[in-house]
Amino acid sequence: MSEGPLVEVAGLHKRFADNEVLKGIDFTADPGTVTVLIGPSGSGKTTVLRCLNGLEVPDAGVVSVGGVALDFGTRPAERELVRLRAQSAMVFQSYNLFPHLSVLENVVIGPTVVQGRPREEVRTEALSLLERVGLSAKAEQHPFELSGGQQQRVGIARALAQRPELMLFDEPTSALDPELVGEVLAVMKDLAGEGWTMVVVTHEIRFAQSVADQVLFLDGGVVLERGTPAQVLTDPREARTRTFLQRILDPI
Repeated sequence: MSEGPLVEVAGLHKRFADNEVLKGIDFTADPGTVTVLIGPSGSGKTTVLRCLNGLEVPDAGVVSVGGVALDFGTRPAERELVRLRAQSAMVFQSYNLFPHLSVLENVVIGPTVVQGRPREEVRTEALSLLERVGLSAKAEQHPFELSGGQQQRVGIARALAQRPELMLFDEPTSALDPELVGEVLAVMKDLAGEGWTMVVVTHEIRFAQSVADQVLFLDGGVVLERGTPAQVLTDPREARTRTFLQRILDPI
């Protein structure tokens, strides 16, 4: 593992029209650690992920992932954004699989088309990744033939196939029926145990308690509280954090 943080974010700002979504986000993540972002809807969690991946271009701040550092004081060239995007892979809330492609082809297409890797090499790796997420028997099926949990596990395999330095998860279980959530969280726990560096946006508080190395509570575009899961989730300092957790854990 490299020395120092794999992820560094400093002074991150992002505005959409009159809405300032991020108001100066700072955090670091060491290699092999899991960072969980929690907070109410609209707090900026997903925007942070999209800025890490270069899907959104921040208005200001510095983002460094895997040794690629961009200062957004001025807009970077497109080739620099491409370099940043290559450092990470995103698992989306809504799967985003290609419906006309088989499960296997959904995993193969990115590394072959975007990264230009040899197809047979990628196909062999993709089959191994599908086995890893428990879906090798579904390789020739299409997404519509799978459950939501299975589709999300294909999404995880697809992200891993890109060989990223960093895995990003944007509320990966929020679109799933409750009985399917566990199969996706189990794969994510396995990845954490294997030493993948992960930044996860989730409302699955018990998952965060068992897997996270650090938890950031975002509210109103700032990091209101940060620390270990025991600190933030069990004994939070801020009243706003306590109120949020109470509503998540005891919604009635």
